[in-house]
Amino acid sequence: MSEFNYKEELSKIPLDPGVYRYFDETGEVIYVGKAKSLRSRVSSYFLKSNQHDRKTKRLVSQIRRIEYTIVHSEWDALLLENQLIKQLQPKFNILLKDDKTYPFICVTQERFPRVYVTRNLDRTKGTFYGPFASLRTMHTLLDMFKSLYTIRSCQLPLSQSNIEAGKFKVCLEYHIGNCKGPCEGLQDEAEYNAEIEQVHHILKGNLSLPQQYFKEKMLHAAEQMEFEKAHSWKTKIESLSNFQSKATVTNPKIGNVDVLTIVSDEEAAYLNFMKIKEGYMVATQTVEVKKKLDESDAEILALMIVEMRSKFGAEAKELLSNIKPDLEMRLEITVPQIGDKKKLLDMSMKNVMYFRRDKAERREVEASATSSKKDRILIRLKSDLQLKTLPRHIECFDNSNIQGTNPVAAMVCFKEGKPSKKDYRHFNIKTVIGPNDFASMNEVVGRRYLRVIAEEQPLPDLIVVDGGKGQLGAACDALKSLGIYGQVPIIGIAKRLEEIYFPEDSLPLYIDKKSESLKLIQQIRDEAHRFGITFHRDKRSKASLISELDGVDGVGRVTATKLLKFFGSVRNIRESSLEQLAGLVGLDRAKKVRAYFDAMADNA
Repeated sequence: MSEFNYKEELSKIPLDPGVYRYFDETGEVIYVGKAKSLRSRVSSYFLKSNQHDRKTKRLVSQIRRIEYTIVHSEWDALLLENQLIKQLQPKFNILLKDDKTYPFICVTQERFPRVYVTRNLDRTKGTFYGPFASLRTMHTLLDMFKSLYTIRSCQLPLSQSNIEAGKFKVCLEYHIGNCKGPCEGLQDEAEYNAEIEQVHHILKGNLSLPQQYFKEKMLHAAEQMEFEKAHSWKTKIESLSNFQSKATVTNPKIGNVDVLTIVSDEEAAYLNFMKIKEGYMVATQTVEVKKKLDESDAEILALMIVEMRSKFGAEAKELLSNIKPDLEMRLEITVPQIGDKKKLLDMSMKNVMYFRRDKAERREVEASATSSKKDRILIRLKSDLQLKTLPRHIECFDNSNIQGTNPVAAMVCFKEGKPSKKDYRHFNIKTVIGPNDFASMNEVVGRRYLRVIAEEQPLPDLIVVDGGKGQLGAACDALKSLGIYGQVPIIGIAKRLEEIYFPEDSLPLYIDKKSESLKLIQQIRDEAHRFGITFHRDKRSKASLISELDGVDGVGRVTATKLLKFFGSVRNIRESSLEQLAGLVGLDRAKKVRAYFDAMADNA
């Protein structure tokens, strides 16, 4: 392997801004970089080699030739670097690829234009909008266009000569009202193009013009006493407003702005991009970028600014971020501290932090793919609930009362994802009068963990409360009174939508309905409910039996309970002898019980 005389090469490199390329001994480009000063940046690889990490030292050891391209500014260098990385795919660079997987919406340039989804960017066919990283957002737009407008879905060449020659016939779409039949000349071209213009405005993020268009149509129809048409236009306005209310993320006065945030670890960087136009989000994507060298967040952010804006469009003059790269850009980059822009930045940061955590947990799940199913479920549950440790010991509480009678509660215990029935507990409500789920929950949770603390038993890894914010708040109050609030995670699960509530958070978490972790929580909740209902039924049954003995003169609840506990049922008491009764409750009470049942038999 020939040595590389870098000192001779460095003397030839200018101080201008530009892009440099490193080649190995085979002539392959192994790294592309940008620089404000080419000589200073390239020299840093060779003159400060002892300060580099292992990966950078490996890169330097393979360099056999250097080429460079001078450009006007550091921004131009950044653009050229982005293009060369995509083109050459050097092995030491962060890999950027031309994205041909995400779909676009195309509005064609033909007569009576069509609106369709495509992944083929042939700019000669029409105007393209996208790419759409979220297919749901794209289909929401298409569904809205279908409800608002009558745009043809066929691919017929609707030239004026073809239509006049009567070459085409209307199809089913015409008969069901989705198309007005331009193929037979049944729709005016100017009217059709007016609707296509509205589609362009919506895809560009400008909803005010379509709203004004519909409003004018509605008022005109009303003036002409065409109330059905007026109502139809009003429905379209409501549909557009409904879309806007769901899509709006900030004050519309904020204008057009891009948002790009970044967090990283040793292995990768995670970025969230949001494109805001006229106050609503038109595109968003969160990506993971694998590090090849020890790239800084600022370096990766600068590269991804170019990448995201080339992919989603570069109309905005301002970009919001959590860091500001030390780079002269043809773009205003700000780190907002207050106001609506700060809210946008916080939203993006929340997305990127969740994405990073989810990626880390997925890697943990994949690493444990050879482990048992229960471990994978617990790892997934730990990720979904953002727990610090695996929830190997879970306890769940449920209240049971029917029409306020015999209020009881139950606690079930799951260990390693499976029921631990020896640790199940029943609770008779002692301090609460009448049906009060919140107070009952507070009592049983307090009693349970007071005993755990007194017996110096370990606290569970997770507490689950069957109920929403009210029951969860009552349980949290009990933990606070014991001084253990915050020492153990606690959640509430509401039955109606299977929402997960966290303490001091008014917004619930919705776990994927197909997730194994949600199924485990549901299983635990259902087991607590079953266990509580069983105890409640037993208690009601016992209470009804005792009440049957209330008619015996001189026999109170203590005596009735004693008899039932010994004989097991009222029938056995009725069939017992005087001697058997006397041996249990004394001769005097035994005679009264015997006389009561003998009288009942005579009256039967």
